[in-house]
Amino acid sequence: MGLETEFEIPVLTTTVESVVQWARKSAIWPVTFGLACCAIEMMAMASSRYDISRFGAEVFRGSPRQSDLMIIAGRLSRKMAPSLRRIYDQMPEPKWVISMGACASCGGVFDNYAIVQGSDQVVPIDVFIPGCPPRPESIIYAIVQLQKKIAASKMDQTPKVRIA
Repeated sequence: MGLETEFEIPVLTTTVESVVQWARKSAIWPVTFGLACCAIEMMAMASSRYDISRFGAEVFRGSPRQSDLMIIAGRLSRKMAPSLRRIYDQMPEPKWVISMGACASCGGVFDNYAIVQGSDQVVPIDVFIPGCPPRPESIIYAIVQLQKKIAASKMDQTPKVRIA
């Protein structure tokens, strides 16, 4: 009697798309981009008290070429908007953006010419987080919502090509 008859060989079947989507949602690497007081709450989210590593998003990267999530934390001035767009353009596909706080989402209390009245005028936003400033629990909830959105999306068959 050989080993083949004594033990059953477990077989796992899946699709490449489901494995890729699982990997994308389980390893989100945010780019470090804090603009104002919301950045303090974003840093608190990465601390041991909230333990964002449970969701695979604890690796804050200093380079946009190594990250796939941008968290816009704070008010976005018109002077800073081109730099934000440049960092967004340097991120590889697929990429996602979270707008954190009232200032980044709609300008907040700063209704003047110097502040962009909504960061969605500069880059496409996937998840908005309300509050001034939002608590770390809100950021964790936004990351979970983004993971659900990533899991529900389909893999692109053709790569996106940008001609500059």
